[in-house]
Amino acid sequence: MSAFPRDSPQTHGGQLRKVAAQYELLAERLTDFSANINPEGPPASVLTAIRRALEDPTTLMAYPDLELAELKKAISVSGGVRKENVAVANGFVPLLEAALRLLKIKRCLLPVPSFSEYRSTLENANIAVTPIQLLPGEKFRYEPDAIVKALLDHSCEAVLLANPQNPSGALCDATTMRELVKLASQNGVSVLLDEAFIDYCPFDSLIQLAIVQANVIVFRSVTKFFSIPGLRVAYAVGHPSNVEAMNRFIAPWPLTSFATDAVCAALLDKKFAETSRDGNERRRLLLEQHLAQLGIATYPSSANFLLLRFPETIDVNLLWERMIVEEQIVLRLCANFEGLADGHLRIAVRSEKENMRLVEGLKRVLS
Repeated sequence: MSAFPRDSPQTHGGQLRKVAAQYELLAERLTDFSANINPEGPPASVLTAIRRALEDPTTLMAYPDLELAELKKAISVSGGVRKENVAVANGFVPLLEAALRLLKIKRCLLPVPSFSEYRSTLENANIAVTPIQLLPGEKFRYEPDAIVKALLDHSCEAVLLANPQNPSGALCDATTMRELVKLASQNGVSVLLDEAFIDYCPFDSLIQLAIVQANVIVFRSVTKFFSIPGLRVAYAVGHPSNVEAMNRFIAPWPLTSFATDAVCAALLDKKFAETSRDGNERRRLLLEQHLAQLGIATYPSSANFLLLRFPETIDVNLLWERMIVEEQIVLRLCANFEGLADGHLRIAVRSEKENMRLVEGLKRVLS
């Protein structure tokens, strides 16, 4: 078997076509644990909305609604906010770029390990990045006093956070996050908060704080939780003055009519959301137990993924490769998570059957 490939397709998860081509396998034979997509979905309500849209020729013949009024209404109802608090785009990055243009910051604090798109988006906006190391021994959780001290020590005007944190899945409770925002506000610092996985723990979201406090902007994704990443939809919630400015920086018609109809249906499907949260909690805890029996350490997670830590004797690059070749299972390499030590892999929480297939595959390869 070849050594770990230099051109590994692991900047993002979910790159099955590239993995399959690299190892001369059929993409449809691979089971993807590298992307954190809800195995429950897409919801039946979403599929119904898309079919209805396809049956109406005007869906294709007419331009999408420039104001995205129905989608913003659905977001408002779902999140308990007003439409003027909502900005929408075809993914997280365009929203972050709009926020950065609004804030005109020169230096941003970035707790690491973190998603690689954070640093790249900041640097593309010519913003200096100051990393601060989150510690595995503290389970990668945010400590407000330490973060504010780093902000002041390095003269940062903003901090970019994720809650739950990625790649660990660690959740910082709402009380602690509110304290962090309060301290940041007292020092004139903006808080950019990515809540891509907060649907699994919605009571810890800060969107209600973001609508009244101008120093915090919250970013939300609907594609992972509702299992529709192919539609590329995200939104931001903030103070009306922030949102109005952000909307000026977002290109017109950011979403197709199909995406709008699908997401409207998804956001209003409360039963699907409850079932997904309950199912994920049950499957994740069971998966943690099986991994522990194999001697694989995991970190506490409140999301639909787990960060695995292997002993120094295990070459995780080779393990990743063998799982593909021998088991047709794709895990997430973590080399591009800045600040994360060697010896880690990340896995999504999938169906119970798929999770057991993963456990048995790991058992065979590790033995």
